Amino acid sequence: MKKALLYCDGACSGNPGHSGVGALIIIDGREFRLSEYIGIATNNIAEYTALIKGLLVALKHGATSVDIRTDSELLVKQIKGMYRVKSENLTALHSRVTTLLKSFDDYRLTHIPRQMNTEADSLARDAIKKRQ
Repeated sequence: MKKALLYCDGACSGNPGHSGVGALIIIDGREFRLSEYIGIATNNIAEYTALIKGLLVALKHGATSVDIRTDSELLVKQIKGMYRVKSENLTALHSRVTTLLKSFDDYRLTHIPRQMNTEADSLARDAIKKRQ
């Protein structure tokens, strides 16, 4: 089993506003960083997009199991089914995440404090700063 550790975060300058996503993915001791500007979006859209892009990186590098850590409580509770997805803007993103998670043999999704997610946060904020 090839396990990935995925830290992800989305950031906005305004809500909605210029948005970026960041992820740190660790697989077999190798680190992959993702920092991407995604345009004008809400913070929740950025959070979902960061997770989707991080999961795609993990799959691309052969991960069969993923341990996801995010500081978005809403994201975690919606994916776990504790909260309904009320926003039409998030429905398709939520569906995409649940479909991607089925690509893994197993996964774990954990809400962590913001101070434990500083690398992904920095990558997301850098993406906004470096937008073209």
